Amino acid sequence: MGKALDGVRVLDMTHVQSGPSATQILAWFGADVIKVEMPGRGDITRSQLRDKSNVDSLYFTMLNSNKRSITINMKSPQGQEAFIKLLEQSDVLIENFGPGVLDRQGFPWEKIQKINPRVIYASVKGFGPGPYVDCKAYETVAQAMGGSMSTTGWHDGPPTSTGAQIGDSGTGMHLVAGVLAALLQRTQTGKGQRVEVAMQDCVLNLVRVKMRDQQRLVHGPLREYPNTEFGDAVPRSGNASGGGQPGQALRCAPGGENDYAYVIIQPQGWAPLMRLVGREELIEDPAYATPEARLSHLPDCFGIIQAWTSQRSKIEVMQALNEIDVPCGPILSMKDLIEDRSMYDRGMLVDVPHPERGNYVQVALPIRLSDNDVPIERSPLLGEHTEEILAGVGYDADAIAAMRTAGAI
Repeated sequence: MGKALDGVRVLDMTHVQSGPSATQILAWFGADVIKVEMPGRGDITRSQLRDKSNVDSLYFTMLNSNKRSITINMKSPQGQEAFIKLLEQSDVLIENFGPGVLDRQGFPWEKIQKINPRVIYASVKGFGPGPYVDCKAYETVAQAMGGSMSTTGWHDGPPTSTGAQIGDSGTGMHLVAGVLAALLQRTQTGKGQRVEVAMQDCVLNLVRVKMRDQQRLVHGPLREYPNTEFGDAVPRSGNASGGGQPGQALRCAPGGENDYAYVIIQPQGWAPLMRLVGREELIEDPAYATPEARLSHLPDCFGIIQAWTSQRSKIEVMQALNEIDVPCGPILSMKDLIEDRSMYDRGMLVDVPHPERGNYVQVALPIRLSDNDVPIERSPLLGEHTEEILAGVGYDADAIAAMRTAGAI
């Protein structure tokens, strides 16, 4: 087995989450990802939300596996010279600074192209060209302005954000696709190119089905959202399945915070559900027999099923409903998942040793390639590979020592 991106070098000038989530995927595909960090501090997430003093936070370790770290002072002439040497020998440069930061440091796209015409220069920004281009973007801001929050929550409550990091990590996944496409195109043209993604745009892409619903408003009521007064915008749908078939999270035993199972009532699923819960008389009852009849009183329908689920654990509910081919998923908490040995057995969760903080659990690559053998490794310490990386681009020990004395690294 090999590595999908063996021989590809990525200069990672990203920080926090949107960029590092992308470069981590590239590292897990086998690329040599060199994380370029500021001397003394590094990626700000190294110190954010620490659970142990004076060690890299779990926020940082979860997003920076399998990378090498070099510290370079980009304001120093010697530091810039080192950066240029790295750029000359790299395939991809990725950054998620604010608009124009690298330009102001003396590295606009035109100069980067001259230094290395084959390099792919990839950027994450909050917004594309237009009225918001200079605005700051964070996870929830991206969810707000990408359309997600307006459709998340209950119709009689305020907009809410999703716990899934669709603004940051979701944008990072889009960036990976762009970088891989540019690398493939380079095999045909021999040239690098710019790859740009905006967090607002990526969130909108992830909720594009809701844009479908916005257009459907003019053609008639949206049957997924019963008992909702329609205005001129897609309503918040609570836990509706969004696929035209009613779904709801139903209480299970023993009644803890996450003791729920999500159940979908498909047209063909009503009869087996009623047989399972002991309410066979409702199979032919005109008030319940058809999806149209059930639509007007869905809370009652789900209440009938919940009377049965509330007496069983969410895992028992899932097993019983899957046996009768009814879609169902227990609400698994982070505690449930981190304690699920099957996640470790198949490599989705990995125990990773760290020299300063001890072992931590890493969420691994969810994409499986049959010929990509890259073990999950810990995140790098700040500047851990500085000398190794500089030696690889031609610096000897005396030159590296002089750079360190001058504060360039």
